[in-house]
Amino acid sequence: MIGQGAFDATLSPEMAALMERLAAAGPQQDPTLLPPTEGRALSEEGNRRWNSDLPAMASATDCRVEADAALGAPGCRMRVLVPEERAAGAILYVHGGGFAFCSPETHERCARLLAAEAGLPVLLPDYRLAPENPYPSGLRDVVACLRAAFTATKDAGVVPGPLIVAGDSAGANLALAALLHEQREARRTPVAGALLFYGNYAMDFASPSYSAFENGPGLTRAKMQRYWAWYAAAGADISGDPLACPLAASDEALAALPPLHLMAGGVDPLLSDTLNLHQRLQALGRKETVTVVPGVVHGFLQNTIDLAAAREALAAAGITARKMAAATV
Repeated sequence: MIGQGAFDATLSPEMAALMERLAAAGPQQDPTLLPPTEGRALSEEGNRRWNSDLPAMASATDCRVEADAALGAPGCRMRVLVPEERAAGAILYVHGGGFAFCSPETHERCARLLAAEAGLPVLLPDYRLAPENPYPSGLRDVVACLRAAFTATKDAGVVPGPLIVAGDSAGANLALAALLHEQREARRTPVAGALLFYGNYAMDFASPSYSAFENGPGLTRAKMQRYWAWYAAAGADISGDPLACPLAASDEALAALPPLHLMAGGVDPLLSDTLNLHQRLQALGRKETVTVVPGVVHGFLQNTIDLAAAREALAAAGITARKMAAATV
């Protein structure tokens, strides 16, 4: 495990080669410096390159999660990826993108690989995005999808069974926050575990990893500050709200969570968030381990075509998902 004061900025050979190819293609606009709709379109376009040669699925369809007036969720689309060989149950995967960008389609290749490795359908909520829909809009959509995971997908080849939540970056935040939300509401939706990939769990821009990698490569401190500013409506202080910043959750709330699979990249401003969450869990006597993949930047699971490390990380997560599901049967 990497300690909080021992970060290595050396990129793996595959990661370095990929970054060099991207740099050779010309300057990349920063989507967070554009109006949100323009930045979103640029992000969608940029992510197309990572979503070619999609692994085959038994079916890949969309379903509709109905509105939940009590929750304050207006209803949303959910992408349903059913692998050829699958067990009962599903993984609810919340895509990243700084609460403001990306979609089920930008993460489809990653999600298909996870579905195949886990032997479970993967459900991708198309939740509302900031800044047009700031906190807690997206979270409410994710919670609605969590509650309706099996009712909304009954005609899409998904068989009710163990439910696992997952997410990357802002999606990991939303996945973890959804579990904390259901604790707060005393809901008893059974969740077998959570797969959390390089999540942002706090607004601590002075953490050791933010200091080490404030200018990237890839994600930067300034980009994350803009993402958080968009997520918090009208400058609201949400840093102490555990449903916005899960590291603000109480020990009691963290202790009551289902098993967690924690993974982070070694060259990432958000690395400290995962390490701090793991430290909190260890102090509570929980048995989670954390995997830090050396030499890769934030968002590397998008690069499954180019990076063996991304494919290996999803294979490991698939094994964990199988174990989580089996433990509940």
